[in-house]
Amino acid sequence: MSHIFPRHCHASLPTAVSGDGCYLIDADGKRYFDGSGGAAVSCLGHSDQTVKQAIKDQVDKLAFAHTGFFTSEPAEALADLLVDHAPEGIDRVYFVSGGSEAVEAAIKLARQYHLERGEPDRRHLIARRQSYHGNTLGALAAGGNAWRRQQFDPLLIDVSHIAPCYEYAERAAGETLFDYGQRAAQELEDRILELGPETVMAFIAEPVVGATLGAVTAVEGYYTRTREICDAYGVLLILDEVMCGMGRTGHLFACEADNVRPDILTIAKGLGAGYQPIGAMLCSDQIYQAIADGSGFFQHGHTYIGHPVAAAAGLAVVSQIVDRDLTARVRALEPKLDAALRRALGQHPNVGDIRGRGLFMGVELVEDRETKAPLDPSRAIAAKIKKEALAQGLICYPMPGTRDGRHGDHVLLAPPFIMSDDDATLVADRLASAISTVLT
Repeated sequence: MSHIFPRHCHASLPTAVSGDGCYLIDADGKRYFDGSGGAAVSCLGHSDQTVKQAIKDQVDKLAFAHTGFFTSEPAEALADLLVDHAPEGIDRVYFVSGGSEAVEAAIKLARQYHLERGEPDRRHLIARRQSYHGNTLGALAAGGNAWRRQQFDPLLIDVSHIAPCYEYAERAAGETLFDYGQRAAQELEDRILELGPETVMAFIAEPVVGATLGAVTAVEGYYTRTREICDAYGVLLILDEVMCGMGRTGHLFACEADNVRPDILTIAKGLGAGYQPIGAMLCSDQIYQAIADGSGFFQHGHTYIGHPVAAAAGLAVVSQIVDRDLTARVRALEPKLDAALRRALGQHPNVGDIRGRGLFMGVELVEDRETKAPLDPSRAIAAKIKKEALAQGLICYPMPGTRDGRHGDHVLLAPPFIMSDDDATLVADRLASAISTVLT
């Protein structure tokens, strides 16, 4: 009998014992192609010798030094590397252990920034429906997925949610893509005015929405307009790249594709590529200086922030992404994976949309392609596809609740950057077979 407290008490899971490139291998020797990188984590696969050696070398040199007393060489080097490639204005890096912690740090920094500047009334955070920002209470409150929030609602801070930029389901008939994006962005200004501009501290959004919408990109002009609105009212723009960042979309930072500059940015997952738990919150020099020139102390912290071994792993991962130009490889693989998915699933009667950017792709499933009506949630389609795909040797990331937290299903794909051209066909064919088996 296992004493592990699992994610699902009645699930019977295989035991992973080893990794080989894009594959995980269980105790019976079965190989599973990791088509989702777990949860968009394993961008370099599961057996990268350079990263493993960097971890071993760091353990031999220094395992841990608390950041209340010391900094460390790998943390300093990783911060320098990230800032060298970060969006304009980003100048400081605050290391944490994962995505939820990064978002918590971002929310608290946004609040303290306004306090340091003498604007204590700025307390409201605006986020979007069907977003996901993490599972700690502050991050969960920021997230806009109703199902994930429901049982914890009494514990959550009040966060105001507006519409996502989700043109497949929410663009009106006859509305141009640009006009739709401007309409969606206008909700931000309307909500700021409704709450009172002097009370709003930040707007948080995922450049490419991952877990809860399935690789939804914004239409052209949406983020340009949201940046303008934030600037007009002194509201900080927080971009959550925990899932979509670190090369996943073909850019080291996902916001590069939308040419938008954040004030605060969060990363994790691909930062450590699964080799160590690490995340980071990055901010502009303006925000850092407000703290430095004020109290001089960010009132936040965790025991394992800036952990030397985690930082050494992150440094090795990001160095490989940059030195091997893996973002270019991701951009080259994007059309191959997209074409393979459209060939295998484009005419399937229950596939409504195939979308995404880079190696971050989503397949939305529907009852009817013409009306875009979602499948009946009682059928538990996402869970069945996950189980069937696993049986066929494919790890993918199906999720229910795409439309409103309850209705709708999608499958998220986030394969390793090191996959071959032929692997795109393998992923598409195995996913198509799993979907057909479940929906036949």
